[in-house]
Amino acid sequence: VQQPAGPPGPLTSQALARAPTQQQKQMIGERIFPLIQERQPDLAGKITGMLLEMDNTELLHLLENREALNDKISEALAVLEQHQHEGTQKPQQVPQQPQSAPADPQAA
Repeated sequence: VQQPAGPPGPLTSQALARAPTQQQKQMIGERIFPLIQERQPDLAGKITGMLLEMDNTELLHLLENREALNDKISEALAVLEQHQHEGTQKPQQVPQQPQSAPADPQAA
């Protein structure tokens, strides 16, 4: 039986347990993506992917607790920002060679 498009209401751990493992992440992702998209429309896909690496029980908690979800979104943004910052800084992080000391004038 084909389910209607879109998530059919709240996701319960019982409904999740009945689904095959591969489908569980998809079910959670379909529900968590729109919530993330409200806060971060441009990065919603990337953040959703990052969060889906978490345990399913933690993800269910995020679906039930908007404050916890917002905290995780903020964490994900910080990681992305740090990663992006490191990417732009890498060329400048080449260790500088110590400048050679001027020749000792008394040695000449």
